Amino acid sequence: MSSLLRPFVPAAPLAGPHAQTLWSGLLLRPQAVATRPERLELPDGDFLDLAWLDGPRGAPLVVVLHGMQGSIASPYARVVLAGLRERGLRALFVHFRGCGPTPNRLARGYHSGETEDLGTVLEVLRAREPETRLGAIGFSLGGNVLVKHLGETRGATPLTAGVAVSVPFDLAACAEALDHGAARMYRGWLLRKTFPLVRAKRAVLEQAGIDVDGILAARTMRDLDGRLTAPLHGFEDADDYYRRASAGPYLRSVERRCLVVHARDDPFMTPAVAPVTEQVSASVELAVSAHGGHVGFLEAGRGPFGALRPRSWLGGPPLDWLQHALEA
Repeated sequence: MSSLLRPFVPAAPLAGPHAQTLWSGLLLRPQAVATRPERLELPDGDFLDLAWLDGPRGAPLVVVLHGMQGSIASPYARVVLAGLRERGLRALFVHFRGCGPTPNRLARGYHSGETEDLGTVLEVLRAREPETRLGAIGFSLGGNVLVKHLGETRGATPLTAGVAVSVPFDLAACAEALDHGAARMYRGWLLRKTFPLVRAKRAVLEQAGIDVDGILAARTMRDLDGRLTAPLHGFEDADDYYRRASAGPYLRSVERRCLVVHARDDPFMTPAVAPVTEQVSASVELAVSAHGGHVGFLEAGRGPFGALRPRSWLGGPPLDWLQHALEA
């Protein structure tokens, strides 16, 4: 492991997977980082809402990809944008289709294997700034998109390096894991976040032949993916989507430097989903810890007057690694 990657040690009261996962969104209250909006028109008539974190002229630029139902307001996004700013790096936060301030125009949305829009963003950036070094960091679903892109493009991507955090490398296994025990609360949260967006797009979805009432009756992630994700994006069914969109098989094809940050106790999946050395290319560095939960990684920190205050490890060593990879 790189010397830049100080091992993750969980804050003592928050060592469990659910404490790490839940409290990362409750304890962290990072201030919003000032960004500049841009609406990027896409070739198919749709658009992406982007947010620019400006910085020194000529500094490396990091593309930030959120997780399912995430946005620039997600605590992990704010932590990372603040960390990139502190390091003198620029950033571009990409809202996947429908996740920005306004719903997207078309019926299609985003999913774990949708790498076309990321490719378009990178092509635009390369055309605008041909000399700029580009990096990326993706969380959960966004990490899956990033790893799949790196594996698909091999050495042809404009990216120099990437960091992928809490990636659901085996989507079928992750959907199954969310059906058991306490993990069902995360499944319920994801469904409750999705349903209002589906209702808001009822007309355009029904024009595309999607059974909106069937989607709203979904009770599992497999139901949701079988009724919405698969038919809307050209997959035969949920199994076909899981097989073709999972990033795990692409780890062997990655030719750009990539750091994979993963916790074996991630409640969104099983320990078997965590990749091992034999499953990845020589360009992939694994930072797999026993603890950390799902996009949690809260370590002990100090607040005012020496008071203990958990802080995000994700805003530290992984960003140091990425900065070094981009500036080396």
